[in-house]
Amino acid sequence: MSDETNPPTMYAVASSDRLKLLMERTGTGEPITSRELAAEAGVAHGTIGGLMSGAQRVVPEDKAEAIATALGVQLRVLWVEVERQGRVFIPKQAAV
Repeated sequence: MSDETNPPTMYAVASSDRLKLLMERTGTGEPITSRELAAEAGVAHGTIGGLMSGAQRVVPEDKAEAIATALGVQLRVLWVEVERQGRVFIPKQAAV
């Protein structure tokens, strides 16, 4: 089956609090604003704002990877893969 017919793997942010914490101290030790993170990751500022507020929980794998890379962390530090086959698992937000 070609990749064109397969939907992208989706990732849910493990915790908006963890995202905020990682933004306060990125892999370089420096803070990053939501606008800077959006620009560096190549995603809309509204996506970052939605992830921070909890209004948005899920993004495609390429965006999840870009955000993790911009923060200087591995994908699984911030993201949880959403199950396939019609079932969706979105983890409960947990405090960091």
